[in-house]
Amino acid sequence: MSMYKYQREAWKRPKDSYVGELLKKRLPKWRKGPAVQRVKRPTRIERARRLGYRAKPGYVVVRVRVPKGGRRKSRPKKGRRPKRMGKNKFSPGKSKRWIAEERAQRKYPNLEVLNSYWVGEDGQYKYYEVIMVDPHHPQIKSDHRINWICQKSQKGRVFRGKTGAGKKARGLRRRGKGAEKVRPSLRAHRRRGK
Repeated sequence: MSMYKYQREAWKRPKDSYVGELLKKRLPKWRKGPAVQRVKRPTRIERARRLGYRAKPGYVVVRVRVPKGGRRKSRPKKGRRPKRMGKNKFSPGKSKRWIAEERAQRKYPNLEVLNSYWVGEDGQYKYYEVIMVDPHHPQIKSDHRINWICQKSQKGRVFRGKTGAGKKARGLRRRGKGAEKVRPSLRAHRRRGK
């Protein structure tokens, strides 16, 4: 087996492997640090490379911390019956991973989000690493594998659900019977596809 395959197996069940011990040491430091932080190299190199990361100029990895649990909503000021308050058990239509990607994009507006992956969680937060690419970097422009991200149509792609997490939340991973109302968009079919 290759080294990447061993790493993949270890990250599948972190508690049963050396990854669990590493996370016990790392998570307290991550919790004290900023919510969106640039890191030198990916924590999970095998996952990052499968998602398109390359160790060359123009690629940036950002670790994002997202609170666990449902959406925090303030209690409405005007009167409603409790059922219509819309405060408890309210979940957004986005995954935590998609929210993490958007937060990374807002922090680094000159970069574009390529993809992201889970790196850990504790009782309070989930942690994701977001792979970002600089579309104006000469090495990115000259690389035929990644220069598609330099097109104007890819600008702000994370806010339009063009990343892996966005496509999954929009229901675009589904194929065949039952997925007829997903394309071209959910709005085109009055949200019946999800």
